[in-house]
Formats: sequence, structure tokens, C-alpha cells
Amino acid sequence: VQLQASGGGLVQAGGSLRLSCAASEGSLSGYSMGWFRQAPGKQRELVAAISNTGRTTNYANSVKGRFTISRDNAKNTVYLQMNSLEPEDTAVYYCNAKRGVSIWAMTPANFASWGQGTLVTVSS
Repeated sequence: VQLQASGGGLVQAGGSLRLSCAASEGSLSGYSMGWFRQAPGKQRELVAAISNTGRTTNYANSVKGRFTISRDNAKNTVYLQMNSLEPEDTAVYYCNAKRGVSIWAMTPANFASWGQGTLVTVSS
């Protein structure tokens, strides 16, 4: 499945952004989905994950209560609503899809390839 992340930009601390991840080829149904981010000089990390049905979600501790992951399988799109953004959230954000992996065990190592991410910059 081919994925395209979008929606990044420059925002002030405390602001909000909504990222989208759309499948340009193939269907996202049946895939667990994850949003990841990589800040300069740091390793890529899982931010949020959602099960193929959308009923179960998992978040990194650093974003709990501020970020919300959701999906619309009819539109073949996954979203990441980011509120109360902090300068520490500055990173390139990526989405990825995987069958057969639990959202509780999802890590960047589960994925062999990555699409282009979208840059989020939070100014203080």
C-alpha cells in the first residue's frame, strides 16, 4: 500500500494541527496504522497507533491527552489530531501500515520502507 502523509506546517506552541495519511494505492482496511516521528538527531519513535477496526488506540506517553489518532476506512485515510503542541513535538511525522502486528507492539523496526513524511515545526 502506498501512503502519503500531509498536513504539517509551522505552528506556535499551544496550537493545533491535523495530519492526514492517505492511501494512493490499495486499501487500508485490515491494516494496523501507526504515526511515527523523527526529530533532528533522534531515533524515529511511535507516536500513536490504531487497530484495523479503529476500536483500539495506543499512544506514546509524551502525547497522551494531546494527540488523537483516528481512521476513516471508507476514505482510506488515517488522521492525527495534535493539540497543545509543544516545541518538543517538532519533527518529521510519518505514517505506516502493517498487517498482523499488534498496536501495542508496533515499533519502527516493524517496517522495511517509509514514505515521505510531513514536517511539523512548533515555535516557542
